[in-house]
Amino acid sequence: MNSSDWLFCPYCNGKTRTQIRSDTTMTNFPLFCPKCKQVALVNVTERNMHVITREPYPPIERTLKSGVST
Repeated sequence: MNSSDWLFCPYCNGKTRTQIRSDTTMTNFPLFCPKCKQVALVNVTERNMHVITREPYPPIERTLKSGVST
């Protein structure tokens, strides 16, 4: 049986919302931390996380439609 572990943020060391198992493989995965609101690009293999870049991503633009037709 494979147990799961949480991934931790490389910036603040806080727990993220992403879980991995021993057979999980991620390449160029954007790991978001809800605590510090940073995104790190990581590779994960065999429960080992390698940070590719620590440069912050540009902010996500949220556009809302102001005109709603009824």
